[in-house]
Amino acid sequence: MEEIKTVNLSSTTFDLFAGLESTDHEQILFCQDNATGLKAIIAIHNTVLGPGLGGTRMWSYAHEKDAIKDVLRLSRGMTYKASVAGLNLGGAKAVIIGDHKTQKSEALMRKFGRFVENLNGKYITAEDVGTTTRDMEYVAMETENVVGLPEIMGGGGDPSPVTAYGTYMGIKASAKKAYGNDSLSGKSVAVMGIGKVGWHLLEYLHKEGAKLYVADLNQDILQQATKEFGAIVVSSEDMITLDVDIFAPCALGGILNDHTIPQLKCQIIAGAANNQLEDETIHGNQIKDMGIVYAPDFVINSGGLINVYSEHNGYVREIAMSQTEKIYDTILQINHMAEDLGLNNQLAAIKHAEKRIHDMRLVHSTY
Repeated sequence: MEEIKTVNLSSTTFDLFAGLESTDHEQILFCQDNATGLKAIIAIHNTVLGPGLGGTRMWSYAHEKDAIKDVLRLSRGMTYKASVAGLNLGGAKAVIIGDHKTQKSEALMRKFGRFVENLNGKYITAEDVGTTTRDMEYVAMETENVVGLPEIMGGGGDPSPVTAYGTYMGIKASAKKAYGNDSLSGKSVAVMGIGKVGWHLLEYLHKEGAKLYVADLNQDILQQATKEFGAIVVSSEDMITLDVDIFAPCALGGILNDHTIPQLKCQIIAGAANNQLEDETIHGNQIKDMGIVYAPDFVINSGGLINVYSEHNGYVREIAMSQTEKIYDTILQINHMAEDLGLNNQLAAIKHAEKRIHDMRLVHSTY
């Protein structure tokens, strides 16, 4: 069996080129502008299937090496996400280092847009954590290589409702695997992280009659979740140990690690967060050995990418939702593939994605 390349960028020491070699990234661009305060990194992982598309995250990283690790892992995930979703896109991502509440400005975002433009279409950006459709409007003033624009500008608007719908479909498929049917009525679901995607996911789960537990740093949103959905508020630490049917991580990555996995009491892990496994092999295997059904993150949360990709052909929300609904079948397919190959679900999903990239490399070699 062909070796599957995985990545562990969680070590305390970090060598940039060693990290590049282990993940096969094509290009990294470091962007700095003293006048606007811009400090950004654009990572292009793989463009065999098409230009690299991935959102721009703005975050106050504790160390610059944390930003590098994040952008490398996220861009790699975008490659696999696009491949599994059947899109003609490669994988890329950008991070802007800074506080999105206090350091973001029109000038900063437009300067970032200039750096995107200089890549001549190899990278297409979009919104992500810490950025908005308004920010993408500023970027669009400097480059055409941006998606996720407001509907009034011909874009698909906020992609989070579509991401949430895909996550919901993935949860239902995982329930089908675990319980023999995909009904979520009466099932207990712990949602960690109530951002835009998490909120829309709660709407879907509540409508189907799931019992909801929520955790987030934003106390106001927790109160709203209690009022709207009857959700029970718990701390992030307690959420890990909850005896629930389904755990849905919807915040930042690395939540499944040596410390948290032994404490899990759920039957399913299926959430919208990127890079949930700190180590794809070690922790993916631990979850598999515990008998927990795991929905690979880059598969279940691909609805947002599907949504922005739809803008290329004239955006129609119904078409994007229909394509996103197919995540249900993809999750089931990966579960079967993992069983057949004796792999954990994350590695099976990677193998599935890499096969399409390999096949299309043969096609493109004759262009």
